[in-house]
Amino acid sequence: MRKKIFFCLALLLLSGHLIAQSYKTEEGKATFYSKVPLHNFEGNSENLIGLINLEDSTVDFYIDLETLDTGNGKRDKDMKLTLDTKKYPYGEFFGKLVSDFDSGSSEVQNAKVQGTFKIRGKEKQIEVNGTLQMTEEGLLVKAEWILNLKDYEIKPPKLLFIKVDPNQKIKIHALLKPVQS
Repeated sequence: MRKKIFFCLALLLLSGHLIAQSYKTEEGKATFYSKVPLHNFEGNSENLIGLINLEDSTVDFYIDLETLDTGNGKRDKDMKLTLDTKKYPYGEFFGKLVSDFDSGSSEVQNAKVQGTFKIRGKEKQIEVNGTLQMTEEGLLVKAEWILNLKDYEIKPPKLLFIKVDPNQKIKIHALLKPVQS
């Protein structure tokens, strides 16, 4: 009898994970990589918030830009002034998963999303490549793309004649947990 009860409970828990069509995180990681002549640096935040709905293929991520940290207080202050985070506090992406995804597989699968990235009040249609993997804990997402500051009318900061490269590599890494409805 105990085996039957345990089996039924395990099946119920497992089916809840398999039925879940939406996955959410509030603690994903976002990193940007930047270059100036003779020096590279990165900024990180562990406050990436995201939702993926596999039923309608929507992908929605955003980050509070005030949470980005480069490890250098002056650089962080300059970055936040350049991004005007008081007026435009978020970097946002909303789009659709346009590649096939088999939610029944635990293999790492290539994924492509298309949508709108918005930063500093400017929007641009982009395509992002990454991977999705269904794990026991949820949906693991990894992606990266190049953000050109000029596309968003952001003037790359400079000190004298040394200017920040306008191309910034962006990476995200997040484990999204099933949302039970």
